Amino acid sequence: MKILVTLKRVPDPEQKVKWKGNALDLSGTNWVPNQFDEYAVETALRLTENASAGNARDGEVVVATIGPKDVSQQLRSALAMGADRAILVDGSDDNLDAELVARAVVKLVEQEKPDLVLMGKLAADSEDNQVGQLVAGYLNWPQATFAAGIAVVDDGKALHVIREVDSGVEIKRVALPAVVTVDLRIIAPQAIKNGKTAATHAYADGPRYASLKGIMAAKKKPIAETTLAALVPGSALRVKTVAIEAPPSRKAGVKVGSVEELVQKLHNEAKVL
Repeated sequence: MKILVTLKRVPDPEQKVKWKGNALDLSGTNWVPNQFDEYAVETALRLTENASAGNARDGEVVVATIGPKDVSQQLRSALAMGADRAILVDGSDDNLDAELVARAVVKLVEQEKPDLVLMGKLAADSEDNQVGQLVAGYLNWPQATFAAGIAVVDDGKALHVIREVDSGVEIKRVALPAVVTVDLRIIAPQAIKNGKTAATHAYADGPRYASLKGIMAAKKKPIAETTLAALVPGSALRVKTVAIEAPPSRKAGVKVGSVEELVQKLHNEAKVL
């Protein structure tokens, strides 16, 4: 199985946000892989290896990202985890929206011809959740979003995707090729069943850490480079960020003397009743 995984870099959520006018100051930002995209990389690795036989690889994992040259650091992290090769599409966040990203991914899919496209369910910096659905629509491929578990079925021709929904658990069958976006529980110890690794095998909870061997090997793995203009020529932004504003400071709370007074304040002041 050949899997294309998209990976976005995002500001470190542990780092304090700085403001510059009506925008975020990202000049001193520490960039990290988007958490859910990292889960997608881990999912791809589990789907293409036999963990019962020393993680022998049966397939290929290609990681792609859009960003400036230094985003190669995040790609190297994915390669150190075990991905086989990477693609860097030169572009900047200021000149991207979900539509452009989806069109670029579609072009990469047409070039790479993977059996499966894996993405994180959303980007942690913008909370955007559109690209996976757009890519599936443009490719006319089946899709399953917010995957909490995946099992390879029908001799590798389809997937059973487990999704947590309000009423319980839903299992969707999607024929390959397909687009799948992954949620938090996809990295549970037995969330992935690929038909090669023993069904009783349990991974460590969470994405794997890169070993020293993996880090050294990543330095020799190829990162192909292209540009957004080459993939999606002449396209303009459909969505632009005009300004970013911090939420208003919260007012101090007040004590009430009775339930009646509380109801009155909720009705007349808060306007929630």
